[in-house]
Formats: sequence, structure tokens, C-alpha cells
Amino acid sequence: MTSTNTDRGEGSLEAPQRRPLDWKNPEFHDESALFEELERVYDICHGCRRCFNLCHAFPTLFDLIDESASMELDGVAKTDYWKVVDHCYLCDMCFMTKCPYVPPHEWNVDFPHLMLRAKAVRHRRQGAGFRNRTLSSTDAVGTLAARPVVASLVNAANASKPARAALETVLGVHRHARLPPYAPRPLRNRLRSRMPSRAEAVATPETRGRVALFATCYANYNEPHVGEDIVRVFEHNGIPVTIAARERCCGMPKLELGDLDAVSRAREVNVPELARLVDDGWDLVASVPSCVLMFKQELPLLFPGDSEVEKVRAAFFDPFEYLMLRHRAGRLNTDFRSGLGKVAYHAACHQRVQNIGMKTRDVLALVPDIEITVIERCSGHDGTYAVKKESHEIAVRIARPVARKVTESKADYYTSDCVMAAHHIGNTLDDGSTAVAPMTLLRKAYGI
Repeated sequence: MTSTNTDRGEGSLEAPQRRPLDWKNPEFHDESALFEELERVYDICHGCRRCFNLCHAFPTLFDLIDESASMELDGVAKTDYWKVVDHCYLCDMCFMTKCPYVPPHEWNVDFPHLMLRAKAVRHRRQGAGFRNRTLSSTDAVGTLAARPVVASLVNAANASKPARAALETVLGVHRHARLPPYAPRPLRNRLRSRMPSRAEAVATPETRGRVALFATCYANYNEPHVGEDIVRVFEHNGIPVTIAARERCCGMPKLELGDLDAVSRAREVNVPELARLVDDGWDLVASVPSCVLMFKQELPLLFPGDSEVEKVRAAFFDPFEYLMLRHRAGRLNTDFRSGLGKVAYHAACHQRVQNIGMKTRDVLALVPDIEITVIERCSGHDGTYAVKKESHEIAVRIARPVARKVTESKADYYTSDCVMAAHHIGNTLDDGSTAVAPMTLLRKAYGI
């Protein structure tokens, strides 16, 4: 049976369905049951191979099979199954764009969530090493580093070749990976003094016209201007903005480690706060696509039936999705003062899998004198994958086709909704250029 989605090949005619993760069931963490499922799915992938060019997980699997004595999965040592798991960074693109056997197909293949299960089994058995615990503890590290004087010292060390060589040896962070800068004053501290906006909210059929910004660890500790630009653009469009009384990392870095208990602890802080804001009449946005995806997809699948999780999910928007909804209702300010020229726009994986369409491109396209080149290919960054010693060079290899497209477009600006992905592309270009966040571009076009 041929799918109506021509990129899927043979499979179900129905739309892909994500199913809840039964992670509190003891069988979920049973290693023998896990390996039975890994064997089943790996064999299906071996027979299909449509995902060979998405990331390094699938080439790893196919090489293991092709280089085995039998050239079939039965020739691969079970211990080598983990090599595939190590290269999956849960981008979800195989599920959303390639695999013809996802639910409701009877084969029920959800490769990313199977990899998540494997990571969870391993984490429960052996925990995480110091490097991975450190890199995924964004709040703890940010609280220490994003301070006056300390931030400048950390940033100087991250720019020092001897310090980076030592960091590679001690922590396993690749010396050539770009590390994000730390701000001397976090975003949430900057915004508290001016929140909430006093503007009167104007609702539309799909929005309530007032927004609570989930700052995210990255915008809070590393590049506060990313969040400040969202606030300025939204307020320029008559949308009052506030922040939650308290906020913790959304949990995505811990999810990628398989530390589901840590994800649950983050949910216990964030969801009640955000649900209260929803009850008070606020919509929700976040400055990083992975955080939006966490609240719109992963938490609902981890905690099905949780009314507060569902309430937050229903109220969460990507920032450009929100602006486009306002535009459709005639409530977006399109009085732009300057054009932007040629823009190379990288569509981040964790935004693409939200199934909202290219809303960033659509909003930027409203700016006069703009030519947008869209690049739909993974950058290979994944928050930590591109900075680790063992995977940095692979991440660069994955990013090279994206960087090549940027070069070929002769763009005045290159951008991505995932700021970290954009900087990784810049690091791969290695030409002295710097990525610009899409909301920063929009603010520039407004002249505010």
C-alpha cells in the first residue's frame, strides 16, 4: 500500500501517531525485553535503509551488519547494539519524515523512542558519567557561570587553546567545539524588573494575545538577547509578555541521557507554574525549539492523562507560530523599516517535528527586500553531541552540507531557530562569520 506522503514510500495511509511511553512499567527497564525490541526494529531498519543519510546512528547500524560475517543482523554482537544508541540524539526526523512503519502501521516502529528506552535502561543500570552529568546540568552550571566577573573568566577560558586542550583531556569536551558564552546577568533577572507589560491584550480566535515566556536555560544563562528580542518584538506587536515566578530546565538534556526521573523532577517545578499562568489567561512560548517540543510532545507522552501537562501543551506555541497566527487574524505589525537581503534559514529538527510548518520563514518573508534560502537538513548539533570529544567530528561532517548551502546562497545572514545549531554551522564554516537569531533579524527589520 502506497502512502500519500511520497517521502514515506510503502506504509500506512494514516498520519504518524506518537504513542505514550510506558516508562513506569518495570518491563520498560527490562534489558532482555529491550534487546528483543532492538533486534526486531534493527532488522526492519536493515531491510529498509531509507534513513541512511539522516544521522550517524543508521550508518553505524548498517556498517555493523555489512561488516559482520553473515552480513545480517544475526552477525552483529549484542554489545554493539549500544553503538547505534550512542549516535541517536532524538531529533525525531526518522519518525516524522522517513519511516513508513511508524504507528499506526502494524510494525509499530518508533526508532527515537526505542533509543530513548535504551538510554533509560542504561542510565538506570549505570547512571551517567561526570562529563554527561555536567553538560546536562544546565541550571547548576549556568547559576555558577552566569555571574559578573565569573562569566568573563569562563568565557576567556573557553577561548583559550591551552584551557580547551585541558578541558578535552579532563572532561572530554572537544577542543574545537564551539562552547556557548555565559552572560554576567541572566535573562530572567533582566526581565523581572520590567514584567509584566501593561499593554492591554487583544485576543484572536487562536490566541489570547498575552504571552508568558519560558526563558530556557540557553537564553537565560548564555545569550539573553535571544529572549529579549522575543519580548521586544512581541511588545512591538501589542502582545503583553511576562515570565513564570520560577523556572527550571525543561528537561530535554536529561531526556537525551535517559534520566527520566530527572525529567519528572523538572516537570514537578515547571508544569504547575506554567499551568497557573494558563489559568490566568496567558499563552506560552519558549525561545528554543527543543523546549517547545518538550512541553508539546515529550511530557504529554511521558505523562499521559496528566491534566496540567495537557493544559500546558495546549497553550504552548513556537514564537513564530504565534506571530503567524496573529498575522492571519490581522494583528501583526507589518510596518518594517528595512529589508534583510539574502537570508539562509536552517530549519531546526525539533521545530520541524512540531508539524507547524515553516512559520519562521513565513514571518520573515513578510519583510520587504528579502530572499530566503531554506535548508532542511540536520545540523548535527543536538546540544551536547557536537561538543563531545568522540562525536564532534561526526557532528561537523553532518553539518557540512548545511554549511555548504549557506556558502552557496551567498547570504547576508544565516540563521536557525535553534541558536546552538546556527553557531555549530558557523563553527563548521570557520570563516569568521556569526549566525544571527531569526527573532533578532525580525527586530532589525522593525528597527526597534
